Amino acid sequence: MNPAEEYILSQPEPKRSILLHLRAVVEAVIPEATMKYKWGIPCFYVEKYPICYFNAPSKKDYVDIAFWTSAHLTKYIELMVTEKRKVVKSLRYTTLEEIDDTILTEVLEEVNAHKEKGFYK
Repeated sequence: MNPAEEYILSQPEPKRSILLHLRAVVEAVIPEATMKYKWGIPCFYVEKYPICYFNAPSKKDYVDIAFWTSAHLTKYIELMVTEKRKVVKSLRYTTLEEIDDTILTEVLEEVNAHKEKGFYK
């Protein structure tokens, strides 16, 4: 088992279930994405381009799926969190039931379409 998988499986519930679901959606929407372990968290890449990363802070009750190319995104920006971050935006979940697969899918498709554009406009 690789460290990214260990990170996901070592999380307490409901974080583990949220992370497993997010991983399944990322892999279904962007099958060419590979999950790597960088900066102590699972990160998804397509070729050399970062797509998103998962963060489940131990002292918080949420899971973030964060997007590096958020400056180029137009869909569901009002649902994204920027909290103490200058560039990255994320969708944040505290329960599995909060995840809207349609929204997540559309955001992932847009992120993948802009993967080569980088952090800034």
